[in-house]
Amino acid sequence: MDPRAALERLNRQIVRCRRCPRLVRHREASAADPPRRYRGQTYWARPLPGFGDPRARLLLVGLAPAAHGGNRTGRIFTGDRSGDWLFRALFEAGFANQPTSEHRDDGLVLTDAYINATIRCAPPANKPAPDEMLNCAPYFLTELRALSRVRVVVGLGRIGWQAYLRARRTLDLAPPTATPVFGHGSVTRFGDGAALLGCYHPSQQNTFTGKLTREMLRGVFETARRLIERERA
Repeated sequence: MDPRAALERLNRQIVRCRRCPRLVRHREASAADPPRRYRGQTYWARPLPGFGDPRARLLLVGLAPAAHGGNRTGRIFTGDRSGDWLFRALFEAGFANQPTSEHRDDGLVLTDAYINATIRCAPPANKPAPDEMLNCAPYFLTELRALSRVRVVVGLGRIGWQAYLRARRTLDLAPPTATPVFGHGSVTRFGDGAALLGCYHPSQQNTFTGKLTREMLRGVFETARRLIERERA
């Protein structure tokens, strides 16, 4: 099946998902009682599909939508502080046509990049339960099969990084050439030529404390760009 058609079919399944009762309750409760600054807005309040270029060579794996970010806007990383950092870095590296994303119809287009998440619903306290991660895993596996041109993956945080490693094992893809170790800027290479980059998550906890700076985040996507262009050469 054509990648675009396969992803559209998958995304229709994702937005109807109600497999995790705790997550369903939380995403809907967040929409029913939003902070004052978002009152009057209509929340998406459903699971979030992936977003981006179906022929992408770069895949970004996040943790989960924010209760008043993606769960409100209907697009992963859109409408929250993490997304402000992420889309600016993608724009600077040439993967996005604009540096900001406010809502899902704001004209943002990703080129050669695709974004998904380990968990498709906003979890309480940003902490998904193990069974909830297992429930979402089949969606990730289907995405990876459809995104057959992906050569570089950025794990946004340890959970996203680990999710990609698990998915590769499940799909029986080539193993890493050395023991993977997560760290910001770390590079794990695989026997089939693919690469996994570690990146601190652009959460407010990391950006406010200086654990992650704009230069550090931009550096990860500059590395991703070099790896992609090197393989093309």
